[in-house]
Amino acid sequence: MMLKRGRYHARLAGNADDLRAAQRLRWLAFIGKRGVVDDGAAIDADQYDDACHHVLIEDQRSGILVATFRFMLLESGTEIERSYSASHYDLGRLREFEGPMVEMGRFCIHPEHADPDILRVAWGAMTRFVDDNKVGLLFGCSSFMGTDAQGYADAFAMLKERHLAPRRWLPRVKAPKVFRFARALRLMKPDPRRAQAGLPPLLRSYLLMGGWVSDHAVVDEQLGTLHVFTGLEIAAIPPARQKLLRGVAG
Repeated sequence: MMLKRGRYHARLAGNADDLRAAQRLRWLAFIGKRGVVDDGAAIDADQYDDACHHVLIEDQRSGILVATFRFMLLESGTEIERSYSASHYDLGRLREFEGPMVEMGRFCIHPEHADPDILRVAWGAMTRFVDDNKVGLLFGCSSFMGTDAQGYADAFAMLKERHLAPRRWLPRVKAPKVFRFARALRLMKPDPRRAQAGLPPLLRSYLLMGGWVSDHAVVDEQLGTLHVFTGLEIAAIPPARQKLLRGVAG
């Protein structure tokens, strides 16, 4: 068991059935929400699953799987090309990053469960892993539901204005279909309320801790999402926020 807090616990997948349950929830959260016909057995799976650890967050009372994510530990930036993110972004600049890195991906919460404590438990479990492995950078792809960027204009304008990656780590374009929001919205002043409302909860958490994003979003037709590369340098997390995270992680 990785972590137990309140009514939820987080644990690593221990067998093929656990992995399939995670893949099934991913399908429901990313693809099923688009109205795709469900045969009751559809899953979201890819070639990166075998290289990752998978975390399951369950309701202790009902046993229901309410959230999942996967993570891949890299020894340093020299291994960045192994990551899922590197298939969508040119991460050549991050090859210079020294020390352990973790890619966190496919994070999703069951469509019928919206308790904010689920996200807290997820961050607590990841915080424990980060501390145990002396990780220096946490990264991944933060997804906006749907592929129409227009509805997220304020959110993207705010990312452009406040949260772009430092130039030394900034990802370059690699994917065939992208929305270059930093360029397209360079003159737009975001409405703060609409911007916050448009941010995915996971990305909002990253940004509160000092995270940064790419200057473009990738249009992922397979999952029906827009996503931005997101990085969080652990040393840059404000002390008060670190204390909160470690309080959850125990």
